[in-house]
Amino acid sequence: MYDEFYGLTGRPFQLTPDPAFYFESVTHRKALSYLSYGLAQSEGFVVITGEVGAGKSTLVAYLMATVDAARLTAAQIVTSKLDGEELIHVVAQAFGLKVQGHDKATALGAIEGFLHDEARAGRRCLLIVDESQNLSIGALEELRMLSNFQLGSHPLLQTLLLGQPEFRETLLEHPDLEQLRQRVIATHHLEAMEANEVQAYIEHRLKRVGWEGNPSFDQRVFADIYAATGGVPRRINQIVNRLLMLGAVDKRSRIDGAMLQQVVGELGRDAAPARGQPAVAIQAAAQAAPGIPDAGFLAALAERDAQIAELQQAVIELANTVQESGTRGEQAILQDRVTGLENRLIEQEHTIRHTLTMLIEWIEAENDARVAA
Repeated sequence: MYDEFYGLTGRPFQLTPDPAFYFESVTHRKALSYLSYGLAQSEGFVVITGEVGAGKSTLVAYLMATVDAARLTAAQIVTSKLDGEELIHVVAQAFGLKVQGHDKATALGAIEGFLHDEARAGRRCLLIVDESQNLSIGALEELRMLSNFQLGSHPLLQTLLLGQPEFRETLLEHPDLEQLRQRVIATHHLEAMEANEVQAYIEHRLKRVGWEGNPSFDQRVFADIYAATGGVPRRINQIVNRLLMLGAVDKRSRIDGAMLQQVVGELGRDAAPARGQPAVAIQAAAQAAPGIPDAGFLAALAERDAQIAELQQAVIELANTVQESGTRGEQAILQDRVTGLENRLIEQEHTIRHTLTMLIEWIEAENDARVAA
């Protein structure tokens, strides 16, 4: 929608990784240097960590787009909670291997044979493991064992581990990972972008789709976007994408601070606690902030949660009754009741969201007052 309004050839702020939009911030330049050095060693493990949305996957996608595919065979897996045996089968599948049976030994044999064939053909093999923080210690040990495969004195497999910050801590501190630590030849933690890089990042992505200044941006907007996102690329993409959509809807040729406040507010409402969770959220806030409203207030919210759950169940039951009812008159009556209950449900949710907003503002005001004191 907004790409047509602004004359762009595509949407530059999609959340999925795309190497065509790679932006070399200071931290990404360092990470790329470590990656390049690590890959040049052709062995061991290279580790890149960073917050969610920091750009790890985009960085790797960009690197893979620059290597010679005729000399490097790469496979990528995104891990969930896998044990060691499951991981071995996932690795085999990632390299395109069909393993007969489901036993670990057969899968390992297939992987080793494949690695030997690739080496004899003059190709190196790289395994990219995303979301490595989800792996069990046993699964990480299986990855280390895969790095033992050699042809003569030449390692057959190199592994790139991508993970969130907690994976870095696990790798550094867990006593059972000492042998894996000894095989890590390069590591880097991907930080958020710096404040003075946000404008260049946004304009870089826009220029990749033919942007020539429409829309323009108030200069203050870039600093406010940094304040709202902490310099995390995916969060920036999310906000600017919404800004451009709003600009297109309102037919605006300039993005200003008022539009940004509206978008940030909408995103905040979208991220409001799910139905049935407000009382839990308030209780957590109460533990974190002295002076929070008393237990009666929390009980009232808990009662609202119970009412919502009851209404939800009633809507489901009545909807089922409507489908099973034999006469149109009964269906009409029941449908009216369903509609009424759904409206009450919506009103309850709006009330809770409004209450949460006021409570958050109250907590922030109290915190500001304590800081000032």
